[in-house]
This record gives sequence, structure tokens and C-alpha cells, in this order.
Amino acid sequence: GEATAVAYMKQCLPQAKFIDTELSDTPAFANEHVDMVYMGGMTEDTQELVIEALLPYRERIKELIEQNVVFLMVSNALEIFGQYIEKEDGTKIQALGLFNTHAKRCMSQRFNSLVLGRMEDFQIIGYKSQFSHSYGDNAKEYLIQVTRGAGMNPDTMLEGLRRRNFMATYLLGPMVIMNPALMKYLMQLLGVKDPQLAYEDTMYEAFNRRLAEFEDQNTRY
Repeated sequence: GEATAVAYMKQCLPQAKFIDTELSDTPAFANEHVDMVYMGGMTEDTQELVIEALLPYRERIKELIEQNVVFLMVSNALEIFGQYIEKEDGTKIQALGLFNTHAKRCMSQRFNSLVLGRMEDFQIIGYKSQFSHSYGDNAKEYLIQVTRGAGMNPDTMLEGLRRRNFMATYLLGPMVIMNPALMKYLMQLLGVKDPQLAYEDTMYEAFNRRLAEFEDQNTRY
């Protein structure tokens, strides 16, 4: 899913330079200007290593958010930016602490759901598949107002985190392919004046088909 999402972004932004960052690499944003930072889902072990790798850059990330750099964090990458992640044994992994939320893991119970909601002035559809939920107040900094499905946890309809151009959501990576309006919105944030999507007509056709399915009251969530 993530590789396909990045491949599609590359097709929509052929002039852009994409930098893949390994865990041991110094992130490009540490010392130079970047327009966008993207991170996909990962295993729980990797999540802990990523937090460790990013902690030295916490202030730099805050600065980049203030400078309106675009961040798109999908799946459990969202949890890295909360206060902590609570493991099943009750121990807490300190996270970056940029948002006033925290995550709780429940490895015996995978939560799968379709999501239909609204972001800015367009509809969003997507899928979730996760072993954890986030809790805490995101009422002033949420990304998506959910209309069907669940938000950051099953007791809220507010999904994800948003501050300036920082966007984080439990929705899986293919959301950028499934939502042509989102891809266009990201391109506008990146300064593309008249965004043209790769395979635009096909993308909108697929979106409209899925939207009808997600809106159908017989579709199980």
C-alpha cells in the first residue's frame, strides 16, 4: 500500500525530488529545506526505533510545522507525535509529545473499519486496520470529521491530527490514491498552481464508485 501511494505521488509530481530515509539516515529535513515529509505504517518494534531516531529532531519538526511544511503521517505513524504509547503490560513509550493525545495497544484485537468523512470542503474515504487507538483531546486539531466509521478511537467521530499543514491519520496509505481531491489539495499546498493528477478521470471514476459503496447503508463498517 505505502509503496503504491509513493509511486502515485511521484507520477503526480514528476518534477519533485523524492528522498527515501532509512532508520540510520539523518533525515533530509534536519539540515535542509524540504516541502513535504511522508511516513507510512510500521511494526510496533519499528515504531519505537523511529521515535528514538526522531527525538533529537523534535524542535526541528516543531519549527517545520510552524513554517507550514506539509507532513502526511498515515496509519500508526500518527502515534509517534502524541505524548506516549501504552503497551499491553502498562509500560509507556515516550513519544515526541507534539500533540496532547496518547495511544494504547491491544495486540490481540485488530480493529478494521471503512471510514467516510469530510476534510476541508471535500469527502474522504479510506480503510483502517490497526492494533491500537489514540485518546485525548483532538477537538481543535482533528483532520477528518467522520460520518461513518470511527475516529481516533471507537468513541469519537474526530479522526486524526491537524496543525497547519501537518496531517496525521490512522487511514492507510492508499488514501492518497483513493481520494483524488486529497491529492490535488496536497499538490496545492506544495505550490502547484493548477494540479493535474495522473490518470485523473480514472481516479475520479473509482472514487465515485467507492463513495457510493461507502454511503450505501447496507455496506458493513
